[in-house]
Amino acid sequence: MKKIELLAPAGNMGKMKMAILYGADAVYLAGKGFGLRAYGGNFDNEELEEAVNFAHARGRKVYVTVNIIPRNDDLRGLDDYLRFLESIHVDAVLISDLGVFHLCREVAPGLPIHVSTQASAANWRTVKAWKDMGAERVVMAREVSLKELAEIHRKVDVDLEVFGHGAMCISWSGRCLLSNFFTNGRRQSNKGECVQVCRFKYSVVEETRPGQYWPVEEDEHGTYIFNSKDLCMIDHVKDLIEAGAASLKIEGRMKSVYYVAAVVAAYRKAIDAYYEQGADYKPDWRWRAELEKVSHRPYTTAFAFQNPDYTAQEYEKSQPVQSYDFVGLVQPGQGESGRVTVQQRNHFTTGETLECLTPAGDVFNITVGRLFNQEGEEVDKAPHPLEILTMETEQTLPDYTILRRPNHNG
Repeated sequence: MKKIELLAPAGNMGKMKMAILYGADAVYLAGKGFGLRAYGGNFDNEELEEAVNFAHARGRKVYVTVNIIPRNDDLRGLDDYLRFLESIHVDAVLISDLGVFHLCREVAPGLPIHVSTQASAANWRTVKAWKDMGAERVVMAREVSLKELAEIHRKVDVDLEVFGHGAMCISWSGRCLLSNFFTNGRRQSNKGECVQVCRFKYSVVEETRPGQYWPVEEDEHGTYIFNSKDLCMIDHVKDLIEAGAASLKIEGRMKSVYYVAAVVAAYRKAIDAYYEQGADYKPDWRWRAELEKVSHRPYTTAFAFQNPDYTAQEYEKSQPVQSYDFVGLVQPGQGESGRVTVQQRNHFTTGETLECLTPAGDVFNITVGRLFNQEGEEVDKAPHPLEILTMETEQTLPDYTILRRPNHNG
């Protein structure tokens, strides 16, 4: 059996490298144009080439999103961009628009195409049509159930990619006009400029009483009628694999380095365990516990087992839970024994107990030893953003180990 791919988001170079170091088989990212995350950082052409070289040197893959729903003016320069992506040996582009698909085949015939979830492929006939046109992979609409996925897999011999974790959109496969409406067309969701209007808090105004607002609420948080829970399939990796998924995709190009690393590490362990344990496989409660330590909204399996189960997506508040703080990142290239170099991401102090997450997915506690700033002066805390410090520790901390602590206010 071909092993399922673990596909991670990469909003910028730092996130891309952490995703790969923490176990992703492939990453998806965007250039400065033509993608659906205009405010995720993204990569200029030089950075795209660097990202491809970094991934390929480690046997991993890079997919580039070219999945906007373009108007006429948006097509300018697209042919040259596609030729460039082919020239740097990008492993595939994600495309949702039929015209862009044909343009890619015309100007960059050697560039593999994956059909984006924005194309809303929800049945085997649609998947077959994309395959017949030359697509090597189709990303399933998020509304597709496991039962439907299995049927599509039986009927069409093409790679199927599925979302396994991350934020959900209340609109069908992300096709939404709310941002356009609320910004008079200045911020268009289908061009990567979504303002997440669905996360806003709404009130009711009666026509004859302008300026008088009545909250639409069920409890002290109010009701967020457009909001969606976050998808989490960590307990159902076996179901995804056996239904025929070739790639398990994590959402989150706008999320933090910590989020990307921790989520990838959890799903890496789950996927590897499935292939190692065979018939004895069962989910480990520690994987789910790890996912509770990243910023997230309440979890759901969404449409996987009931289709459509729209009520499973709704929840009672908009702000995500932040149960752990990312406080430091161990830098590569260790110094003398018993000391590591740490980049501060949140304040921490000498004598404090912190939890470590390593790129191998191991979790353990350490006590912060003596701290020294870049001038070699001993200090008792790390208060400055992104400050580089030397930390004494009795335990071995691999490069890129994440240091974190519980956030009791999260």
